[in-house]
Amino acid sequence: MPTDFNKPIIEEFRANEGRVGGWFEGSPLILLTTTGARTGRPNVSPLGYVPDGDRILVVASAAGAPNHPAWYHNLLADPWVTVELGTETFEANAVPLRGEERDRLFAKVVEVAPGYAEYQAKTSRIIPVVALYRTAVDEKRARAIGDELRELHDWFRQELAELLAEVRAHRGGAEDAAGKPAPALGQQLRERCLTFCEGLARHHGGEDMVVFPHLEDRFPQLKEALDRLRREHVTVERLRDELRDAVAALGTGDAAESERLGDEIERLAAELSAHFDYEEDQLVPALNSLTDAPWPSPR
Repeated sequence: MPTDFNKPIIEEFRANEGRVGGWFEGSPLILLTTTGARTGRPNVSPLGYVPDGDRILVVASAAGAPNHPAWYHNLLADPWVTVELGTETFEANAVPLRGEERDRLFAKVVEVAPGYAEYQAKTSRIIPVVALYRTAVDEKRARAIGDELRELHDWFRQELAELLAEVRAHRGGAEDAAGKPAPALGQQLRERCLTFCEGLARHHGGEDMVVFPHLEDRFPQLKEALDRLRREHVTVERLRDELRDAVAALGTGDAAESERLGDEIERLAAELSAHFDYEEDQLVPALNSLTDAPWPSPR
């Protein structure tokens, strides 16, 4: 659902073939629809953009606010988005850029829109740059379902590794990219951890309620493996709740809380690594044999 601020912009955009007035008059604008990481509902955000070859760049600036905008957290949990550009609507895959590529393209964006440099100067967080790659409407469904599972697992693995690196920086008192003390990263850590936990809960909930029963019906020989995976989901849920508790305590000023958060992330990462490896070994061949997903698209 759009915010009260965004709603008239969205309505004007759609009524005037992508053109709006006011603060955004003359600025290139898209509407980006993401799936809510916590709600699962579509969310529409008006965003400025910069073309870059056959892709579109958007910047999670939030006008220099201390926290990433909600739409960025959403696409971390589900990178398949819808883009409205002028009179055109298309599906896209959202890819946050990393390292040198992010820095190079952020500089390119600043050349076009210098205000983003001012936003970066206002915040201690590194403002993300996201590339939107246009896809065919049915591309997601055309891909092998087991391979999609591997890619999703890889995202969870990478996110845990990056979370752990941030916690270690926070715990070590290092400075962030803006030269501010790492404890300023506490709010970011809370938001990122909670977004990760919500995404993992949705993934495992969907498997328990829909995917596993379907596979058990189609492939009875997988029953033992599926029962084990269900038991492991219970263990992961307990560790996820303990991570949430550690996140809630972060920011009290007690160094032991940062230590506990790092320990909880490491425990969850170890459990998930073994769980993902076993699940991929047991289920990917069966999933890839399916011609279409028997469960509804998250769209």
